[in-house]
Amino acid sequence: MNVPLFIARRMGRQKPGESFISLIKKIAILSIALGLAVMIISLAVVTGFQNEIRDKVIGFGSHIQITNFDYNVSFEPRPIAVDPDLIRQAGAIDGLRHIQAFATKPGIIKTDDDIHGVILKGVGTDFHWSFFRNRITEGRILFMEEDRPSDDVIISGHIARRLQLGVGDDIFLYFIQTPPRIRRLSISGIYSTGLEDLDRVFVLGDIRHIQRLNDWDPDQVGGYEVLVSGFDELTAVHGQLLEIMPYHLEARSIREIYPQIFDWLSLLDMNVYVIIALMVLVAGINMITTLLISVLEKTRAIGILKAVGGPNILIRKIFLYHAAILISRGLFWGNLIGLGLLLLQLQFGLITLDPESYYVTQAPVNIRLSHLLLLNAGTFAVSMLMLILPSYIIARIRPVKAIRFS
Repeated sequence: MNVPLFIARRMGRQKPGESFISLIKKIAILSIALGLAVMIISLAVVTGFQNEIRDKVIGFGSHIQITNFDYNVSFEPRPIAVDPDLIRQAGAIDGLRHIQAFATKPGIIKTDDDIHGVILKGVGTDFHWSFFRNRITEGRILFMEEDRPSDDVIISGHIARRLQLGVGDDIFLYFIQTPPRIRRLSISGIYSTGLEDLDRVFVLGDIRHIQRLNDWDPDQVGGYEVLVSGFDELTAVHGQLLEIMPYHLEARSIREIYPQIFDWLSLLDMNVYVIIALMVLVAGINMITTLLISVLEKTRAIGILKAVGGPNILIRKIFLYHAAILISRGLFWGNLIGLGLLLLQLQFGLITLDPESYYVTQAPVNIRLSHLLLLNAGTFAVSMLMLILPSYIIARIRPVKAIRFS
């Protein structure tokens, strides 16, 4: 029989005249519950926001881009020839999900009343449409045939509002080159991602238009976009691609293409670390206060246990077990409150956001079992560690004085 645990459980039962200590214990449980709930919500919302923005950036630029190794950072890249051997070797890499050709070219959309600079992103029949298919607000995605280029394009809601365009309208896309060229294209769909920095410039069309505008051969493209199975595999796949890459090509990860966005997302981690540290500190201080008050309230019991031969370590275990029971109750209610609020947000989207400022229409939520386990285990472990030193005050209590004092 675990004697310290048995006594600790008995201590948890409220007796007449113990309303004050009972209130202190409830406050300690509440502080742990609220602290854990705040940590769960903060981590879920921040990681959800990071995932949402990251997925949008990847939707525009894929996980990895293979382009010519010429240090050209403009949207007028030198073409590369289609290399079946490279595609075959890359396709054999574990974690690589899809490879697709692309090309980009700057242009200007001109209407009767306004002009707007854009980037025409040319895609082929091999393009993976899952990202844009879920973000089409009007119309449809591009329908491309093998034998002739499509004159359809999809534009963003931002461009459509600025130029007062709609599905089915024709647009004139001007390309500044020698000689200047014009393409008359038709809007087949309008998309919206909420990521304004990219929405306001990208127009998607058939890659064969760019090949003809640049006088490329049919087997020349601007580069390849590589999609991996999961963001966690990006570094491994990128490293393997670099090993098979010819000297005249380079493979850049999405982190290298948009470093400012990913650096900004990384800064959000610091906010979570600060919140977690503060909440755990508050919970630990509350538990220390509760432990000390419990020791003072049970001074007579401590004196009796010492008088009958109870060692200090046994008595310390009693109070630590009692604290562990209180912490466990706080963790239970904290999980219930935190997960309950997150599930309500997932189901009903109660907290809405301004997409122009936050790039999302509602607070995103990312619930992961590993995060919950780490938060619960970490809170419990740190709180218990903070109680070890204060528990040594029991060794300073003398049986005679303790019994007399009571």
